[in-house]
Amino acid sequence: MPPIDPVDLTAQLIRCPSVTPKEAGALTLLQGLLEQNGFKCTRIPRGTVDNLFARWGEGRNGASFGFNGHTDVVPVGDLSAWSVDPFGAEQKDGFMYGRGAVDMKSGVAAFVAAAIDFAKDTPPDGSIVIAITGDEEGDAVDGTTAILDWMAQNNEKIDHCIVGEPTCPETFGDMMKIGRRGSLSAFFTAKGIQGHSAYPHRAKNPLPALVRLMDVFANHELDQGSDHFGPSNLAITTIDTGNPANNVIPAQAKATINIRFNDIHTGQSLSRWIKEETDVISHETGIEIGVEIKISGESFVTPPGRLSDLVSKAVQAETGKLPELSTTGGTSDARFVKDHCPVVEFGLVGKTMHAVDERVEVAQIHRLKSVYTRILQDYFA
Repeated sequence: MPPIDPVDLTAQLIRCPSVTPKEAGALTLLQGLLEQNGFKCTRIPRGTVDNLFARWGEGRNGASFGFNGHTDVVPVGDLSAWSVDPFGAEQKDGFMYGRGAVDMKSGVAAFVAAAIDFAKDTPPDGSIVIAITGDEEGDAVDGTTAILDWMAQNNEKIDHCIVGEPTCPETFGDMMKIGRRGSLSAFFTAKGIQGHSAYPHRAKNPLPALVRLMDVFANHELDQGSDHFGPSNLAITTIDTGNPANNVIPAQAKATINIRFNDIHTGQSLSRWIKEETDVISHETGIEIGVEIKISGESFVTPPGRLSDLVSKAVQAETGKLPELSTTGGTSDARFVKDHCPVVEFGLVGKTMHAVDERVEVAQIHRLKSVYTRILQDYFA
């Protein structure tokens, strides 16, 4: 059989309109291809999400190397702003266009193609795992976590894993991720008494208290960074009253903050601090301020070592570049995989992910397959 063409596979995946949580045929396509090439596949549905686990070889004997990724994509947005069909996989000027072209159907296609061809041409003494979710862009509660739960229940293991997210900011090969910051959002509701702005003594304005609280957060330095992370950052992302009138004191006001935090903090420690500051302002102003906190993930780092060395060597051999070991950016499903095994991330240039006319350089897809192939060759050497 001829080698798997990762560009053609990318195009087939883009043509599946798999906006979270729709599967839209993407996992079915991959399952069929993997099963045709000797992988044992299991679908793992949970909630409204479908997931796919595939293994070549016996995981309980010998080393087990895994790839993790997702086939779900964010919505198209304003369709009229696109110059091409967002699910057409059109190629022009050396680029393939479509929602998910960068994030991350090309990455999935590259590691699936590399795994199939490597297992076929040089069967390893061990196993290769492919774990693909349909819920990374959404709440991510029924995606990779569901796969990992199923693995634990069925005594399935991965010894080391790569997440194929787009990691390179400028040129292919310039960065890999060895960790991620944690993410926490806090939602505040300040309650007062509505009234006429000309008679403030008859009302109770919640806005001054809420704005004072936001000022506390905006002017607080969380830290100055750690060994593997830059400084944590806090952003005020909303302040809302829903009040269309300029002569009415609102009955309530809402605000939201988002914190991206390093390994100096935990979600729990930041939650305590947020609640303490909220209680102080509420007590001083007499305004009831409620807060709900959602921790999307804790910070983590996979210390430089065997896995990062393996990936760096493969990237340098294929691109001539030694990738920076970074913990920058948002969250990914590596935050779940890290509880199962050492994990790093390497993928394509992510400049156009989630954008109108999302596109990937076609040549990069072939190069990414080559990097993943070399990683497998060196891992099982």
